[in-house]
Amino acid sequence: MLDNESDYLENVNMCPECGSSKLVKDYQRAEIICFNCGLVIRSKIIDSGPEWRAFDSEQAEKRVRAGSPSTLTIHDKGLTTMIDWRNKDSFGNDINPKKRAQISRLRKWQRRIRISDATERNLALALSEMDRISSHLGLSRNVREAAAMLYRQAVNQRLIRGRSIEGVTAAAIYAACRKCKVPRTLDEIASVSQVSKKDIGRGYRFIARELDIKVPPTNPIDYIPRFSSELKLNGNVQTRAIEILKRAINIGLTSGRGPTGVAAAALYIASVLENERRTQRDIAEVTHVTEVTVRNRYKELIELLKLDIT
Repeated sequence: MLDNESDYLENVNMCPECGSSKLVKDYQRAEIICFNCGLVIRSKIIDSGPEWRAFDSEQAEKRVRAGSPSTLTIHDKGLTTMIDWRNKDSFGNDINPKKRAQISRLRKWQRRIRISDATERNLALALSEMDRISSHLGLSRNVREAAAMLYRQAVNQRLIRGRSIEGVTAAAIYAACRKCKVPRTLDEIASVSQVSKKDIGRGYRFIARELDIKVPPTNPIDYIPRFSSELKLNGNVQTRAIEILKRAINIGLTSGRGPTGVAAAALYIASVLENERRTQRDIAEVTHVTEVTVRNRYKELIELLKLDIT
């Protein structure tokens, strides 16, 4: 006989009566039943799940009682306790002056404990800057987690020494964007960070080499959904632009050319073909390239793909 219920449930995989492996766990009756012969193999089983039900993700988040999950975007991974700044008790009443002084001392020591050495101080500064840049760029949670992981790896390998925190932070965000296929250009990151485009590129090459990050070249197709949304183009234009880019990639037309310029030209051609015309100036402003670049890439695509947009 096994010691506990979980060990027993893990080892019950066959009916002792007919030898069938098709077992059904009926949690309403707290029984394990054989699907073939109907034998009740085990009764009074324990349901280890929650005692509440949730019908959508919002209800599940509200009813969870284990606290928020750990995250790499906070220097202590969100596992420490926070003492609220409001001097209120659990009922919302004001606390007396003696308790207020005591809680103030606890709050001060809590702040000191959370950032105890130079490494944690570095992470606290860098991750707060990373959160600010990510918010400006509208990056998703998985991209932020990937960027935080890259920065933590750089700190563990002592790659931050002699380099600015802002530069390495911006470089980690750029690397995470490319790794997660959520492309952001160096110009976009430089516009919301405190370092130049040149410094971000230098920092990215450094951490990519030292951390052995294998990032494929940016695909111009990855830019199409975001640019289409900003230009308010419909789905047909987006689909046509992706088809044009796939043909261009197959013949090697995108090699050696900036992905944003090629994506801009493909969007311009697709907008004309689908009667959702946007001017070259509008597309150039959204894609952060010059009108000359859009025009040159447009001529190359028209000529080599033999497109007729008259």
